[in-house]
Amino acid sequence: MKDFTGKLAVITGGGSGMGRALARQLVAEGCSVATCDILEDNLAQTRRLCEGEAAQGCGVSTHRCDVAVEDEVIAFREAVKSAHDTDHIDLLFNNAGVGGGSSFVDQDRDEWERTFNICWFGVYYCARAFMPMLVASADAHMINTSSVNGFWATLGPGSTHSAYSAAKFAVKGFTEALITDFANNAPHVKVSVVMPGHIGTSIGINVHRIMRGGEIAGEALARARRRYTALGVIDSSASDEQVREVVAGIGEWFRQSAPTTPEQAASIILDGVREERWRILVGDDAHRLDEMVREAPEDAYTEAFLARLRARTQWNLG
Repeated sequence: MKDFTGKLAVITGGGSGMGRALARQLVAEGCSVATCDILEDNLAQTRRLCEGEAAQGCGVSTHRCDVAVEDEVIAFREAVKSAHDTDHIDLLFNNAGVGGGSSFVDQDRDEWERTFNICWFGVYYCARAFMPMLVASADAHMINTSSVNGFWATLGPGSTHSAYSAAKFAVKGFTEALITDFANNAPHVKVSVVMPGHIGTSIGINVHRIMRGGEIAGEALARARRRYTALGVIDSSASDEQVREVVAGIGEWFRQSAPTTPEQAASIILDGVREERWRILVGDDAHRLDEMVREAPEDAYTEAFLARLRARTQWNLG
């Protein structure tokens, strides 16, 4: 697919970050967009931006949808059909995701499974729901967002990241399996897996709104207190509000310190789609990390590996 003009793209997680950047770049190129998110205020801002930047004739629709709930995904699909008066779509960006659910051992099961369900089942449910509409297109492409954590299941030896990593490995494996499946059964539909490194998104900020209703409290607050006390960021006398301020500050730091912006990431992804590449690494850190894991897979979860990674890249997440 060399040209997005006149196409229709569905984008999940379009309220911020890469999803918003993809929507803005696509409408500017003449592609109509239907996007969803669970955070309605973010989604409304995306709509305002897209409507102000869209090429003439582009349609823009926004929809609230929790991609971890299959009934909501099906309702989203039906809303897209109605809003755009169509029986097909040309592009499906399964982009929605959330952090959280760090430890399988000592973290709350509900949060672990919520993270996994958004990051994996969100992709699966949307792929299932929209597959017939992709097949109905003359030229279609599914793009599934995994992560560098889809081939390196950690942020570093001192960090647990199991729910997110397990989900992103699932997305990567699913997408790779679809290459042959589509070639045999729907050859006009292409598929790509996107593996971003550290991108300057609001994922670290949004996680508390999505997972905990906006405020970190209870066991999540206690874990944050233990973690940042052990790291020397706070002392044992810190108030709950001070702990929350540290967590919020780290979310903002994650966004501001990233070597790749959401806009740059979206451009890389769209270039990969035009070139019909099934594997799209986003960011120099993603390329270096991929090379390093392949060079020495047995060392990938050691302190020495992390030291080499930091020496070769700007990696500072774990």
